Amino acid sequence: MYKTILVHVDQSPRSAVRTDIAARLAALHDAHLVGGAVTGLASYLFPQTGLDPGTPAIAFPIAELHAEADRVLDLFDQRASRAGVNSFERRRIDDEAGAGISTHARYCDLVVISQSAYDEFTPRLRTDFPEYVVLNCARPVLVVPAKGAIGEVGTRITVAWNGSSNAVRAITSAIPMLQRAQAVNLVVLNSEGGDQHGDTPGADIALYLARHGIRVDVTAAQAGGDAGESLLSLAADQGADLIVMGAYGHSRFSEILLGGASRTALLTSPIPLWMAH
Repeated sequence: MYKTILVHVDQSPRSAVRTDIAARLAALHDAHLVGGAVTGLASYLFPQTGLDPGTPAIAFPIAELHAEADRVLDLFDQRASRAGVNSFERRRIDDEAGAGISTHARYCDLVVISQSAYDEFTPRLRTDFPEYVVLNCARPVLVVPAKGAIGEVGTRITVAWNGSSNAVRAITSAIPMLQRAQAVNLVVLNSEGGDQHGDTPGADIALYLARHGIRVDVTAAQAGGDAGESLLSLAADQGADLIVMGAYGHSRFSEILLGGASRTALLTSPIPLWMAH
């Protein structure tokens, strides 16, 4: 079960959408909902640590940053209350967004964020924010598309399976969602030559899920080009409102390196993603 859910809130138009999705999930699972607003204050403070002691003090906009965070947290409170969430709280996080959300997510069962909207400027939000959180928070992440209307999430689920440990973590973390779904479709791409799939690709993981009361339909297909694009196309054909998949990649210093399918999905998926690393 998901008993604590963290949602990233900010001044962007998409904040209300992901707050509503997180609130619906919290109400459904009787979970405690946390709204996290990052101020980015650490980004103002840390660059000053190497300055000469004789350098004049710089006035930081602490009051303004806190006031801005409080405004979006007020909206979070209103939406959580309207959604019927029994238990929720607001947190003002004085840190860079990626590090701040990732740290607080470790004490939650799920974190809800959005794709990067590259045609919109969001102050104090790194362009690789979704990738950073997915690879660093150590929790499953629900990634809401940057555009488009979002209805119910999790009634028809497409599950990507490639036998990897990342896919295992994504699927096992999503079991409560899968148990509530009306339809679960397991997609196995390019399984030929992979001994991790056994004699019948997808059969072993489907049997595992069946023991959890989850009925799974298995589709094995060849991806002609980009595996991520093939997955998104299959999910759309299946009428999915959620894709569960592992996130392959690693973070090195300030560089985020994602595998092909993970990167394609995070950048372009019009369907919400449930990802784990």
